[in-house]
Amino acid sequence: MTFLSILFALLFEQLKPLRADNPMYAAIKQLAARMEASFNAGQESHGRLAWIVTMLVLLVPTLLVYWLCAKISPFLALAWNILIVYLTLGFRHYSHYFTSIQLALNSGDEATARSLLAEWTRQDTTGMNVSDISRVAVETALISTHRNVFGVFFWFAMPFGPAGAILYRVSEYLARAWNEPEHLRNEPFGRFATRAFYWIDWVPARLTAIAFAVVGNFEDAIYAWRNFAHRWQDEAIGIILCAGGGAMGLRLGSARENAADLRLADAATVDAGTMDAETPPGEEATVRALQSTVGLVWRALLLWMLLLLLLSFAVWLG
Repeated sequence: MTFLSILFALLFEQLKPLRADNPMYAAIKQLAARMEASFNAGQESHGRLAWIVTMLVLLVPTLLVYWLCAKISPFLALAWNILIVYLTLGFRHYSHYFTSIQLALNSGDEATARSLLAEWTRQDTTGMNVSDISRVAVETALISTHRNVFGVFFWFAMPFGPAGAILYRVSEYLARAWNEPEHLRNEPFGRFATRAFYWIDWVPARLTAIAFAVVGNFEDAIYAWRNFAHRWQDEAIGIILCAGGGAMGLRLGSARENAADLRLADAATVDAGTMDAETPPGEEATVRALQSTVGLVWRALLLWMLLLLLLSFAVWLG
């Protein structure tokens, strides 16, 4: 059922992708804002309580509906799973930006590519050349793919199924929503949300990196992962980008980000204090790197689907 749920959800999303401003996502944002306003009294414990309450509000009904559907009919339970995966996946949320940037660069329209990249990543792209635009687009695509697709796959495959997919996506959003806004930056309230997502994403991030290594240049991916991932303040981001860049023979991250935030889609940063004289392996990103990224992501997606299919067979035969 896990494989079929993900397969049908992917097909539906290709045919009818959810808009980034859809009502369901808007409701989650309103819930997060309401919880922050209700619980935030300046203590980390308040953030922990708000996080737990938010998860209970979302996960308990999800599990109850799944249990009722399973009692009535396995096909109804499958339909519920497909709906939840469809709502939590975001494969097409960013692909139009990536494709449009690629087309703009191929036609030599750097101004349009910079504008699209700024809209996508919400960072200042003024003065970026083709290499910078290509690199940041590749980095953003890799992180977005992990957090919108592969991380969801992993947690949906866990025993609690649809609740796991919601747990992953909501915890990722709370880690951003309760830390990135100006009035919450460096506040104790969001610290638990950050730590919770770190542990929730610990295994999926490494599985994504392994998938990139397996379907790309394995040796360079593992070498970059082991020797350069520590340069990033966000450990998971460093692992994914080093493995992904190494798999494609690209050098991701640059001196420009060493002292400033690399916002990406989810506020990844490079730690300037850990940079050394050694240069990561690979070439500077070019327009061709965007096509290489598309190939890497699709190969990794096929690998994940194959593993899920084998897992489903094993469960069925067992």
